[in-house]
Amino acid sequence: MCSELRMKMLVWFVFVLGALSAAGEVFVAKVGGKVTLNCGVSSYTNSLRWYHGNDFLHSVPQRGLTLNGTVELVRRSVVRQTDLEISSVKETDAGRFTCSADLTRHEHSLSLFSVSVSVVPSADLLLGSEATLQCDVKGFIEGCEVKWKSPNVDSPEWSPTAQLKPVTSSHDGTWQCIITCGSNQLSEDLTITVQEPPPTTSTTTASLCSSKDSPKTIFAIVCSVLLSYFLL
Repeated sequence: MCSELRMKMLVWFVFVLGALSAAGEVFVAKVGGKVTLNCGVSSYTNSLRWYHGNDFLHSVPQRGLTLNGTVELVRRSVVRQTDLEISSVKETDAGRFTCSADLTRHEHSLSLFSVSVSVVPSADLLLGSEATLQCDVKGFIEGCEVKWKSPNVDSPEWSPTAQLKPVTSSHDGTWQCIITCGSNQLSEDLTITVQEPPPTTSTTTASLCSSKDSPKTIFAIVCSVLLSYFLL
């Protein structure tokens, strides 16, 4: 009888522990950016607390004053309703976050990316030239996808390395390097300017000489000589 009672108590105790720890989410953020971690509850009765690892961050009671921890992350974070908002994200912010609402704990994790975008030879391109766009991601998580999105809505998505051969007017504008991890999505912008190549000397001379305002005398003779020279 006693052993049966102890077994029932043990089963009940394990059940309660399971109820107190709810499944969390995996959040992703860009170093230097902003991220909001959802607690997992929309309201609470007594108090709500946020932790980063073992470091205490914030305690928000329903009544009374908010208590804050002493670690550096406290100065860059704030609790909005039940969620934790972190600004100027640093690499040291990665890891486990715990939101404790009354008697329920929600454990989440934050993974960070460092994203850099570049274009060779430069962001100022000439029509008809060639260029390479590169999106480098540090801290990449398996299962995530990196793609370039062109400013042209009808253009297909590109891989992390986009080859523009040749550069066209549709490449002008703001490109986005998009990192997708499940339902989370981050992006980094890169603006490209496409310009017409400068006119050659022969083209300029031909345009000038064909102008309606050009004199029909000595100037016309000079133009004829110049055109003959450049067309040789």
